Amino acid sequence: MNFNKKITVLAAVMGALTVIIGAFGAHGLKEIVSEKTITSFETGVRYQMFHVILLLIIGFSGFIDQKTQKWVSRFFVFGILLFSGSIYFIALKDIFLINTKIFIIATPIGGLLLIAGWLR
Repeated sequence: MNFNKKITVLAAVMGALTVIIGAFGAHGLKEIVSEKTITSFETGVRYQMFHVILLLIIGFSGFIDQKTQKWVSRFFVFGILLFSGSIYFIALKDIFLINTKIFIIATPIGGLLLIAGWLR
């Protein structure tokens, strides 16, 4: 079976990080932030996991040419970083005492990258 080792390893690492981030959100944030914030954080985790699973599928697919695999994986990775990552920072703004204006801009850009990956 032909598979893209770089994409599958990247997906595995990102999957492990998703589980860690999700566990932190489920257990570490209960006492610290509001229920609304936890719900937002969970949205970031959910979108991240969906796209990590898709990265695994793409990496193991012998039916998708390498050029398409490369572009879709780039869109998904950068989309995850911007979309889910910005949601995490926005949710944790009170803990880290950071200005979230840049992250509010990053969220829709990340969403557009995820959409681009689907359409590629």
